[in-house]
Amino acid sequence: MADIILSVIVEAAKCLAPPIYRQMSYLRKSKYTSNLQNLKTEVGNLEAERVSKQREVDEAKRRGEEIEKYVEKWLASVNGVIDEAEKFTGVDARANKRCFKGLCPNLKIRRRLSKEAERQKEAIVKVREAGRFDRISYNIIPDDSLLLSNKDYEAFESRMSTLNDILDALKNPDVNMLGIYGMGGIGKTTLAKEVARKAENEKLFDQVIFVEVSQIQDIRKIQGEFADKLGLTLHEETESGRARSLCNRLKKEKRILVILDNIWENLDFQAVGIPHGDGHKGSKVLLTARSLDVLSRKMDSQQNFSFDVLKEDEAWSLFKKMAGDYIEGSEFKWVAREVAKECAGLPVSIVTVARALRNKRLFEWKDALEQLRRPSSTNFKDIQPTAYKAIELSY
Repeated sequence: MADIILSVIVEAAKCLAPPIYRQMSYLRKSKYTSNLQNLKTEVGNLEAERVSKQREVDEAKRRGEEIEKYVEKWLASVNGVIDEAEKFTGVDARANKRCFKGLCPNLKIRRRLSKEAERQKEAIVKVREAGRFDRISYNIIPDDSLLLSNKDYEAFESRMSTLNDILDALKNPDVNMLGIYGMGGIGKTTLAKEVARKAENEKLFDQVIFVEVSQIQDIRKIQGEFADKLGLTLHEETESGRARSLCNRLKKEKRILVILDNIWENLDFQAVGIPHGDGHKGSKVLLTARSLDVLSRKMDSQQNFSFDVLKEDEAWSLFKKMAGDYIEGSEFKWVAREVAKECAGLPVSIVTVARALRNKRLFEWKDALEQLRRPSSTNFKDIQPTAYKAIELSY
């Protein structure tokens, strides 16, 4: 009977100002029931959205992608909103409490709970709208393990001037391609990695990518190496399609250094997808090759740096480090010195031989010296005989 009388009063309030009618409408049982049902419906919709988004997040994580911070923040806020709504809807019986010895409903409680149900419903609708994201994750550009540390690099005086000259050239806006050349095993790759590490540490570029080309060029493999280091997935079947995707991705970097190690012949940048020159002013390329001809004539490199063998004292210092300081001041010293000389200042020979003889007995050192002094029978093109003999010795 009380609810019937209340309905009549509320209807009469329509003749009054709308704000008064709106406030009084919260007193009606039907209004409260409707608000509560609407809230439960929106909670169900939001829960479905949360499950769907969480599934997308889990799939992205399995692909190794990073989740956007705003998505994680949204999921956390959803959990809080749903928990609050579920607690509220779980105690809706409070709205049916009565007063005056049970003769009429407690209108104060009903009005408060009805307004709260409506408020929570509107809040949930806003949270759902905020969850319409263009994307929920992104590919992580992995750190290049080759460039994280360069333990093979030794800061010898004869190397430092070349390193500094290359870094200066990279800062020159008029130079977009430069090269390092020298015989095989002399340390070009190690120097190029140190250039990359320095360029990253000094923030000369937004991105530094190191890729080995090798004697037999494989465009698809080279494209794959670029993609891996950019966190990019190439879906195209053709090399030209992959080149377009790679080029578009590289152009997004304002300043980028591309290091192409071990160039033997002309490499078609367009076929790979490397933007260069007028196509991307912020792109610079560093090449390593055994031949100056490859750099200057085939690749049109603007500035090239020759790389020579180590000085005798530098070679001995490296040899001791690799073989162990025990060879200094012992019965091994004279033969170790002679072995080091036979390596002819070539880092690859020094490192290979010294490591092979580490902790060996004296007669084994003498035997190694004899082997190194024998004329090499190798006919391998572009491989220094000393280096080849050193590799033979290590086996």
